[in-house]
Amino acid sequence: MRLDKFLKVSRLIKRRTLAKQVADEGRITINGNRAKASSTVKVGDELTIRFGKKLVTVKVEEIKDTTKKENAASMYTVIKEEKIDSTVEEESEEENPFVL
Repeated sequence: MRLDKFLKVSRLIKRRTLAKQVADEGRITINGNRAKASSTVKVGDELTIRFGKKLVTVKVEEIKDTTKKENAASMYTVIKEEKIDSTVEEESEEENPFVL
């Protein structure tokens, strides 16, 4: 399944267009590799998503084309959630202004 569709169906991100935008900005990795919206997601993959100043890592448990809101959370397991230190981001941007 495409990454942008998985994020929408699992309700990690509300809209598919927003999921595509986040992926295109380089804020999502699959198993440590930068992912595009069209990247394929499989059961067992580990997704890391940067939401503002928060980094969320989830493991894909199952793939469904559609699901009800109540069952969406069963598609993944949250492995860790951590806050990103803004000073670290600012330092890396000074060294390389093209780092996201």
